[in-house]
Amino acid sequence: MLRKRCVWTLSGIYLVSSIGCGVPSQTGDVSSAPRPSQATPALRATEEAPVDDVYAYRESKSEPATAGEAQDLMEAMPTPTPSFMMRPPAERAATNQGHGPGMGGDKYDLIVEKSFVPVREQPLSTFSIDVDTASYSKTRMHLLQQNSLPPADAVRIEELVNYFDYDYSPPVGEEPFSVNVEVATAPWHPHHRLARIGLKGRELNQQRPSSNLVFLLDVSGSMDYHNKLPLVKQGLRLLTSQLSENDRVAIVVYAGAAGLVLPPTHGDDKHRILAALDQLHAGGSTNGAQGIQLAYQVATQNFIKGGVNRVILCSDGDFNVGTTSTGALVRLAEQHAKAGVFLSVLGFGMGNHNDAMMEELSNKANGNYAFIDNEAEARKVLCDQINSTLVTIAKDVKIQIEFNPAHVAAYRLIGYENRHLEAHEFNDDKKDAGEIGAGHTVTALYEIVPVGEADDTGIPTIDPLKYQKPQADSTGSDELMTVKLRYKQPEGQKSQLIVAPVKNAPVQFDQATSDFRFASAVAAFGMLLRKSEHLSNANYASILEIANATRGEDKHGYRSEFIQMVTAAGRLNGEPLARGQWQPPIYVSPERPTPAVTYYAPTPVYYSSTRDSVAFTPLLMIIGIVLSVVLVLSATVAAVILCARVLVLPSESSLEQANWPCTAKQRVGVPQKPPVRTSSRVFS
Repeated sequence: MLRKRCVWTLSGIYLVSSIGCGVPSQTGDVSSAPRPSQATPALRATEEAPVDDVYAYRESKSEPATAGEAQDLMEAMPTPTPSFMMRPPAERAATNQGHGPGMGGDKYDLIVEKSFVPVREQPLSTFSIDVDTASYSKTRMHLLQQNSLPPADAVRIEELVNYFDYDYSPPVGEEPFSVNVEVATAPWHPHHRLARIGLKGRELNQQRPSSNLVFLLDVSGSMDYHNKLPLVKQGLRLLTSQLSENDRVAIVVYAGAAGLVLPPTHGDDKHRILAALDQLHAGGSTNGAQGIQLAYQVATQNFIKGGVNRVILCSDGDFNVGTTSTGALVRLAEQHAKAGVFLSVLGFGMGNHNDAMMEELSNKANGNYAFIDNEAEARKVLCDQINSTLVTIAKDVKIQIEFNPAHVAAYRLIGYENRHLEAHEFNDDKKDAGEIGAGHTVTALYEIVPVGEADDTGIPTIDPLKYQKPQADSTGSDELMTVKLRYKQPEGQKSQLIVAPVKNAPVQFDQATSDFRFASAVAAFGMLLRKSEHLSNANYASILEIANATRGEDKHGYRSEFIQMVTAAGRLNGEPLARGQWQPPIYVSPERPTPAVTYYAPTPVYYSSTRDSVAFTPLLMIIGIVLSVVLVLSATVAAVILCARVLVLPSESSLEQANWPCTAKQRVGVPQKPPVRTSSRVFS
């Protein structure tokens, strides 16, 4: 019995020690189990993609997308290889050469904030419009998911302001958009003026034109993360739900090589499109240049005259194989944009996201750039605003402002640092500029120093000119400035001009429209994140006060979400926010998920992410090692003690051989029970 107890004790100690040392509870290769973010592959790349019985009848109805047969197009295109798509995780582990999240670092263009410009020296301000919103989503991801302040270069103020829709008057007549101007005092400097210039694109009065869409999907190793390829699939499922029989969809993927996964297919064949999406997995390096070339080739061969012809690129921009020069990719995009095939760029993931390259591509390819950080943003871009995303109503839209020196001493354009144009480029129809989609709103803000106000802009003065006389201050006009716009029709080559004079009639900030005040709060928020030197008395608390007062109906909850972002930024920046003064009710639209950060919580709320678990890994390893050592030492000591007792005590047989007068149990005083007889068998 003593030996049995020793065996059971040692077994229990070993089991506890094994658990402490991290012995896996399952057998086999753990790496072969699919990760939570990966779906079990539905198809093999080396086999023809089967169609489930539920929608097998659609295969016979699927027609070629062009005059030629779809099979001919498939044979002309390279076939995807199993090295980068549709492979089980175990097979992809050995060949995954992509950079994991957090390995390469996000890449942003350097942004230098604009300073005040004297009107006497430069009365014209010229820039290209911008409808991108990627910077806002990136900022939101930092504040509400990563619980950190975004890098300054990740904050593009114009994209923060343009994320929101404003109640601008619609266009009249034949113009594709309207021009709206409002002037009031600047909230962060009461002696300065703030001018808001807003464009409102014409809504579609009829059904969206037929679309020729090519989904260009990055399935490289760097996309193997829960907020990358799985989110790409979810977003494109939402877009697929908006397609009709007049639309055509093709899917091109790229990693170490590029291939055509889905030939051009009618938009009402949704099961076939979704099946092609579901079969994709990430793995391999990133040859983005080859993928873009193939996508443009497919889009060109299926071009719809008078329709929407667009490549939709979904990637983190981590191009590490092939022609990765930004200049080469930009030239390729420009060439096809002139032929009528535009590009929409959707960015995913954080840690190795090449924001600079993706923004440059969209700017030169007559496209738009959005960053998808959650399913709600995918729904906003690909469902709620699908017409704005896909349908371009005007291209090469430029704005030029001429300030009246009689009323304006200096001015500063807020944002648009990388969209600046020279004055002469305004009339140059060869100069590329931004596009505006159906129903899009575009907003630009100017901070103006009126004539007669104290010069606190820090602009160095120049000596009087010797050979030129100063220009007359006034022509007798009461105009503050003149707004001029040039644009082209989507398929046109010659620009058209719009001129809108603006009277010098500013109002007090509290008398301005609600949209004007909210836009100013968003701009001030961006300047605070960038640590602008032009904010004299603005802080996160004052921004919250303005944003709460101008939240309005907020149908989709976008403005309430902005208030959460300001709250999180103020807390991260260490700014005290009065608890009793700013506590708006939390508004969560049914179309959007519950916010990750609640108002004025005593501690920030984190998303459950890999980054958090990785941060705890060293601590857990140390605790596990210490516990393992303690358990092993305890087991060793217990084993030594038990073995010693067993060796010291003699056995019963040895005692009997030595003619001891009693057995071992009797010798140690153990009482003996008389034998019990039952059925001629003795049990003691």
